[in-house]
Order: sequence, then structure tokens, then C-alpha cells
Amino acid sequence: MALKTAQYSAIGTGAVLAGSLLYIGLADPHRPGFLFPGCPFRMLTGLNCPACGGLRMTHDLLTGNVGAAVVDNVFLLVGLPILLTWLVVRWRRGQKLMPTAATVTVVAAAALWTVVRNWPGFPLVPTFIGV
Repeated sequence: MALKTAQYSAIGTGAVLAGSLLYIGLADPHRPGFLFPGCPFRMLTGLNCPACGGLRMTHDLLTGNVGAAVVDNVFLLVGLPILLTWLVVRWRRGQKLMPTAATVTVVAAAALWTVVRNWPGFPLVPTFIGV
């Protein structure tokens, strides 16, 4: 039986995701020279965005360093599993995935996290090891 286009897309997406996770787990985004580009928001403003530290957090989780993952981006570490679980529950119930109120809440939480994590002296700063 021939695979449908959607199945090819799912297989391709899974392969790209697996390859990306393999690279992030084996390479160290804490060090300069990591393949992925820097955060455009940080390059323009000098501030950490809500996702800054996300690659380092993923690397830390893949290598078993949960403490470093918390430091790199506790917002994504806690928020993404909660959001994904909520979305799956809504999808299984046949409900609209992201009602307006949920979208506003996610955007407001991300904006608040951006402000809080950029306060001087805030202890959870994404780690970066210079050479």
C-alpha cells in the first residue's frame, strides 16, 4: 500500500526532529560554534526572550542535567509540558485547540517571563560557556 503525502510528511518531520534532538544532545549549545544561529531578539535588544536558553535546556535534559535545564529556561521546562498536555486533552475532546483567552494567556505569560528574566540580579540566566 502506497504511503500518502501526509504519512510522508509525518515521517519526514519525525526524522528531522530526531536528527535535531540527536545533534542537540551530542553537540553542546553552551559553547561557541554551535550550529544553530543566535536568538534574533537577543541580537537586536541584548535581552533574553522567552525562548532564550531553550536549546541549552533541551541539551541539558538530553544529557540528564535537570538542574542546569531549570537555570537555562524554567519557563519552557515547566510551561511546554503543561501546554502540550492541555492541547492534547482539548484535541481529544474535539474542542478548539487555542481559544482567544488561551492565546492571550500564553502571550501574556511569555511577556511577563521576558520582563522578569531580564531584571538585574535575576538568578536564572541562560548559561553560555565562552572560550
